[in-house]
Amino acid sequence: MSLLDIRSFAAGAWIAPDESARMIASAVTGEPMARAGAALPVQEMLDHARNVGGPALRKMTFHDRARMLKALAMDLGKHKDALYDLSFNTGATQSDHLIDIDGGIGTMFVFASKGRREMPDGHVYLDGEVEQLSRTGAFLGQHVCTPLQGVAVHINAFNFPVWGMLEKLAPTLLAGVPAIVKPATATCYVTELAVKIMLESGILPDGALQFVAGGVGDMLDRLTCQDVVSFTGSAATAQALRSNDNIMRNSVRFVAEQDSLNASILGPDAAPGTPEFDLFVKEVSREMTAKAGQKCTAIRRILVPQGREQAVIEALSARLAKTVIGDPRAESTRMGALVSAAQKADVLEKIKLIGAEAERVFGDPDAFEVRGADADKGAFLPPMLFHCADPDAAERVHDTEAFGPVSTVMGYRDMAHAVALANKGQGSLVASLITHDPAVAREVVLGAGAFHGRIYINDRDSMKESTGHGSPLPHMVHGGPGRAGGGEELGGVRGVMHYMQRTAIQGSPQMLSAIGGTWVPGAKEIEGPTHPFTRRFGALAIGETLYTAPRTITLDDIEHFAKFTGDTFYAHMDEDAAARNPFFPGRVAHGYLLLSFAAGMFVEPNEGPVLANTGLDGLRFMKPVQAGDSIKVRLTVKTKTKRNEEYGEVRWHVTLTNQNDELVAEYDLLTMNAF
Repeated sequence: MSLLDIRSFAAGAWIAPDESARMIASAVTGEPMARAGAALPVQEMLDHARNVGGPALRKMTFHDRARMLKALAMDLGKHKDALYDLSFNTGATQSDHLIDIDGGIGTMFVFASKGRREMPDGHVYLDGEVEQLSRTGAFLGQHVCTPLQGVAVHINAFNFPVWGMLEKLAPTLLAGVPAIVKPATATCYVTELAVKIMLESGILPDGALQFVAGGVGDMLDRLTCQDVVSFTGSAATAQALRSNDNIMRNSVRFVAEQDSLNASILGPDAAPGTPEFDLFVKEVSREMTAKAGQKCTAIRRILVPQGREQAVIEALSARLAKTVIGDPRAESTRMGALVSAAQKADVLEKIKLIGAEAERVFGDPDAFEVRGADADKGAFLPPMLFHCADPDAAERVHDTEAFGPVSTVMGYRDMAHAVALANKGQGSLVASLITHDPAVAREVVLGAGAFHGRIYINDRDSMKESTGHGSPLPHMVHGGPGRAGGGEELGGVRGVMHYMQRTAIQGSPQMLSAIGGTWVPGAKEIEGPTHPFTRRFGALAIGETLYTAPRTITLDDIEHFAKFTGDTFYAHMDEDAAARNPFFPGRVAHGYLLLSFAAGMFVEPNEGPVLANTGLDGLRFMKPVQAGDSIKVRLTVKTKTKRNEEYGEVRWHVTLTNQNDELVAEYDLLTMNAF
């Protein structure tokens, strides 16, 4: 097999390995298969990202960038087989590819969807509601988020060469920030192919994505306050990078996801024979063997009720014994190799430390079967299960992560003890709990939540649809305190915020409206040439307002509405009872009657560009309306969001006021309007 030259993509050009390149061996055969590494024009790369990629991305709206992500994900999906084929050399099986390659592509799709649904079709993200800072509302405040004007440097781990890149890249590009991707050298050949696919698609603007095969040189010494470093890997490496003098001096944002001694707790109700017991064994076995245990979310500590350790050990051992280890290309293989001989050696060193406090009860690294491959040449190890009889006195089982197919069973006395043991890991990415008892779940969350970035709870009710202990989802935060790095990734739009600056804006309603692209009450109102419901999406202007004539509410209206709808609540029908209510002066009109009248007052009934009313947001009733009162409506275009080539969403701010101009009700109306 000829060596693959893994090239870097720097400042618009591919750069081949040089004499400093490092050899990369196949995890399966141990034979050299690629080389990577070269001296790179680091400052040119940073300048290219900041001066070319950044401005191009920031010209795009959030929706433009979301559509870009969707297009990238679709294009990567067309090349999955090529990525699978290359990734087998990392020791990953086909099921492992579904986590890494398909999972990474799926993450991009989720961020594309969230960008379209949860972010504006504009350049400024509004973070929270408007704050009234003055008596009359002439001076307001609002938090806004805008893209950083630097570059994101992504330093990724070896275990997920595709997902590890895409889960960082998707929120970065959605924020409008260019990225320089540096994967771990051991598996960078898979990342290089994914990068090449994206670059050759022509979807990305120039400078939006660059790629480092090998080391980053002195790149970290050249970063500024507008840059971000997002790191996944060991705690020791994270500490070395985080303590870089330039990073500390310039307060460069540093996001770390590192070592994690994740725990899984078997609830006291989950006895052998229950669905929860069987689920627990299945989850632990899967987390020990998926990616050969090389997952930052893998279960390292197995916490079970005292007296149940042996039952768990026997059930787990029986399941693990069925794990076929071998050539990852073979369909029968359930666990492939570790990523490299060096990683295998590291795991063997770590189990010596764990073995000083725990007994190995399953799996012998010196005697196990490997099918279709040479166990001596490849980086193969069997699943290894340990039992720690005294977890309170132990230290290494709570602070040593053997990054491979290794886990330790230990017993707990009660739930308080289980929580204390889980927290002895001093911060993890995920803890899981298998129980059918909601009280147990509440106790664990209250006691352990502060130490874990995610708590995964599963039982017979959710097991068929659950995603598993070890699956970080793009919708949910991925990260954890303490030993896990203290950082956060993913989490939907929360993940995008890591690449944006939150700024407090203070000014008049008109200023806030202009900055955020959203009409703020008190800002300028525009009178349209015709009824706004007669004009298409593109013809409507932010701030365009319709005022209706007043309508008087009668007692007959209230009684008819009550009888017609069946809503005969006493506040609408019984004068004496309503008068005893501290909120009402007597009989009052139904709130929904007022909404119905309001719709009739502002609607244009003829066929036109308004296609549908899709809902109301933020409805509030401020002041009761009695018979004899009148109401009038103000309808203002608040925001406009294109949904496709045929129609867009218009958000209208609606207020109802009475004859004294007092606010009666307020809400946002959503309609779909044709282009």
